[in-house]
Amino acid sequence: MTLSLRQLEYLVTIVDAGSFTRAAELLHVTQPALSHQVRALERVVGGPLLERLPRAVRLTPMGRAVLPHARAALADADRARGAARAVSGLESGELRLATVYSISLGVLPAALRAWRRAHCGVHIRLFEHRHAAELRAAMVAGEADLAVGPEPADWDGPIRTLGEEEFVVVLPADEPAGDTTRVELATLADRSWVHYAPGNGLAEIVDQACAAAGFQPGAAVRTEQTAAAPALAAAGLGPALVPANVIPARFDGTVLRPDPPVRRVLTAYTRGGPDPLTGAFIDCLADCAGVVPAHIRRRLRLDG
Repeated sequence: MTLSLRQLEYLVTIVDAGSFTRAAELLHVTQPALSHQVRALERVVGGPLLERLPRAVRLTPMGRAVLPHARAALADADRARGAARAVSGLESGELRLATVYSISLGVLPAALRAWRRAHCGVHIRLFEHRHAAELRAAMVAGEADLAVGPEPADWDGPIRTLGEEEFVVVLPADEPAGDTTRVELATLADRSWVHYAPGNGLAEIVDQACAAAGFQPGAAVRTEQTAAAPALAAAGLGPALVPANVIPARFDGTVLRPDPPVRRVLTAYTRGGPDPLTGAFIDCLADCAGVVPAHIRRRLRLDG
């Protein structure tokens, strides 16, 4: 047998009220039910806790030993309930978030900034992965509460589409673009590219986009780091296809939009129905996921 918080609450209430009768009134239970629970508690701890006197109730030595622990357990339970209410009210707590490297550089900063302004008491623990398959496996293993990335294959839990991630082509800073803001990837077929290392999920995006344009890109250099690709392209090593969100505001390279556009659908997914905290963060992500930064919109003349 195990003791319960209800039994401990009954013990504390009897002591504070000074009688079984008054305690039963405060607890809204019958006296027989109250006595039954006290006897059950006494069986668990192995001896009598209370001595009934004609006009009062007195703790036994065992009861005096148990009472402080009973009060502490009830206080801990109250704090736990308060913490749960705070999280459900989006006031505090921790959200464990898993994603891929490119999204942690591109989409997440704006979403986390907006979230922090509204919910500064909620902490985010971030887990980053190289590839969508690694991200999916980490979620299956229970690493995080929420995953943000490309739509996972054969996922049984809830999936929410957040928006589309826009990709841009970065060319060396000294390469004139003329009056155009667009480039056909086929015109870059004979160039050596700034590519991504095998295992980086963006390598597949580049290969698929170039294959659709009728060629296989040669690699001048392969990088593990998403943030390095635009810098290497701007330095003259070759064109790079990168998420628009990773281009810094002060950037010397030439930025063009591929024609036709290259986009990636982003999703948020969980193992079960999202709790209020996770659901609120997904809403925040949806507001930011498909947004092209203002400085890139100006470069690509998307506001005109």
